[in-house]
Amino acid sequence: MSEDKIEKLGTPSQSDTTATPKTNKKRKVKGKNRIARWFREMRSELKKVVWPTPKQIVNNTMVALTLMACAAIVVWALDYIAGEIFLAIVTYIPMLIRGG
Repeated sequence: MSEDKIEKLGTPSQSDTTATPKTNKKRKVKGKNRIARWFREMRSELKKVVWPTPKQIVNNTMVALTLMACAAIVVWALDYIAGEIFLAIVTYIPMLIRGG
């Protein structure tokens, strides 16, 4: 009876042989073929891109430049205010300490 169990365990069932077919091995793409495939795929993807019109490019550029100018003004103003506060502290604190 124990020999029957060994034979049953040792032989693959029908579902085991169909689950892992050995005929579907992928061929490895090497060297130049892999690089060429990458360029073909990249070109294919770039064809799918919806490129902006020249009018949209000008509009988006103006928006970006305007926002950068506004941000620069805000940073300059905050820097100026912080500098004036620091200067006031450095100037008036020693006068208060000396009593004069």
